[in-house]
Amino acid sequence: MARYSHRSRTRRRNRGRFGPLFKLLCVVAVGVALTVGVTVFFRVEAVEVTGNQRYTDEEIIAASGIELGDNLYGLNKVRIDQNIRTSLPYIGNLTIDRRLPNTIAIAVTEWEAVAKIAVPDPNEAIAIQKELAEQNPKGEPPPLAREAWLISVKGKLLEPAPSDSKAITVTGLTAIAPEAGRMLETAESEETRLAALTGLLEALVQEEALGQVSSIQLGKTQLTLRYLDRFDVKMKLNADFNYDVRLMQAVRLQIEEQYSTEAAGSIDLTQERYNAVYAPAQ
Repeated sequence: MARYSHRSRTRRRNRGRFGPLFKLLCVVAVGVALTVGVTVFFRVEAVEVTGNQRYTDEEIIAASGIELGDNLYGLNKVRIDQNIRTSLPYIGNLTIDRRLPNTIAIAVTEWEAVAKIAVPDPNEAIAIQKELAEQNPKGEPPPLAREAWLISVKGKLLEPAPSDSKAITVTGLTAIAPEAGRMLETAESEETRLAALTGLLEALVQEEALGQVSSIQLGKTQLTLRYLDRFDVKMKLNADFNYDVRLMQAVRLQIEEQYSTEAAGSIDLTQERYNAVYAPAQ
């Protein structure tokens, strides 16, 4: 009995010694099997694109860099996203999904060109070039825009504006080194104006008034927008633009009710306590 007991203890010690190693080998074997299975069986055989209007399916697939036969789980979705957005500026949001066993689904939304940044006045361009040179005295200052550029509501540069573009004309901003697919960059002295512009554009979209504005002129402390081609509306650069756009619409209705539907003039919303001052056109 003593000899049997000794052998049993020895076998238990051996099992205890090699148990963790055996478990590790099992885990490694399972991992290798899964990797081989994914590599061999999950290959891209189809790419589906939805939501696109401006770009064709083929253009989006080519920009993505995805090729048939690629490993479905080896694709880098972040890189694909960047490839598409950089190559195709009008792409706004997009999602990339894997659909087993062999399909990649790309759903996109496309930006609209809502405004165009006009070529800066020569005197303004000189002032901006001087500012940029002072910020980087040892380097070559970046080039300024020499043509009008279309932007999205978020300020993404889309393309140089064609001559027949009906997008809102924006003055008072200078685009620095513009490039399709990148965000609009301005000098530090104009960053407040840029923030005001994107805030106003978003408010106009939310209040469904984008198509009623033809131009936006940005100044140092306030902006002026041309509304319905009849009213010049002044707002502060730091205004609550959603409120101001709603107020602008309400004041316009009151003016038309009091005067006529063809009334025109200026509406000043920069006064304290949210007062609006209307001055009829001469």
